[in-house]
Amino acid sequence: MKNILVTGGHGQLGLSLKKAATAYPQFNLIFMDAAELDVTDADALSAYFGANQPDACINCAAYTAVDKAESEEEKAFLLNFQAVLSLAEICAEHRTQLIHISTDYVFSGKQNVPYREDDETDPQSIYGSSKLRGEAAALGYNPDTIVIRTSWLYSEYAVNFLKRMQELMREKQELSVVFDQTGTPTYAGDLATALLDILQYKAGNPDAAIGGIYHYSNEGVTSWYDFAVTIKELTAATTTILPVTSDKYQTAAARPAYSVLNKEKIKETFGIQVPYWRDSLTKCLRRM
Repeated sequence: MKNILVTGGHGQLGLSLKKAATAYPQFNLIFMDAAELDVTDADALSAYFGANQPDACINCAAYTAVDKAESEEEKAFLLNFQAVLSLAEICAEHRTQLIHISTDYVFSGKQNVPYREDDETDPQSIYGSSKLRGEAAALGYNPDTIVIRTSWLYSEYAVNFLKRMQELMREKQELSVVFDQTGTPTYAGDLATALLDILQYKAGNPDAAIGGIYHYSNEGVTSWYDFAVTIKELTAATTTILPVTSDKYQTAAARPAYSVLNKEKIKETFGIQVPYWRDSLTKCLRRM
């Protein structure tokens, strides 16, 4: 296994993969964005795979505008479902290992213990529904697909909660952040390393049956409010952070109240070490 196609290659996870890949010289990662390879165009995908024959594909391409998806359902399903179906079909045809990135939004958030991979799904938004359909498409057409669900992704790249909080803390003396939504921030740099570790495992165990759903986020549990307070502490900001309930901060799409993911399966299968979220936040801030 050598040539790895990364779709959505210029987003925060794609850019994190580019940085992490320097520690994996055995892999040649090829980064494509929508302008270079439109994953919603089945003909373009077929032509690319026919000409290049990638050994693996990490699908980071996704419609991620959670609130906008409520009014752009067709666009969300085109990228999060139909494009994934095409990718799964083509990867199966070319014996390309597909890793597809999914989300905690496939769950209702009504549970109070960490979600396992086989727990009942019940998305509460168009975004979550489109991602769940994408999972079914990826695995239904190609059972060797690896689906990675993650949550609260942030990094030094693109637009995310960390960078938005830093921006607001420079502009405002007071911020209100919800405290009744619980989960785990995930540093995209850690997820990128985990994805490459999985490909390394597959390269060393080519006959291993490892297709299926896996959960990955950093270790630990926090709220958006506590995440913001920690950002404030680690950056020595002076903004006052006020805790508010979700009903004081209305959004078009419902957010899971609880989205902590159980990571035992991915750790046991691939021997992956998962860092604690606050340690990873410190690492990310140091790199910015």
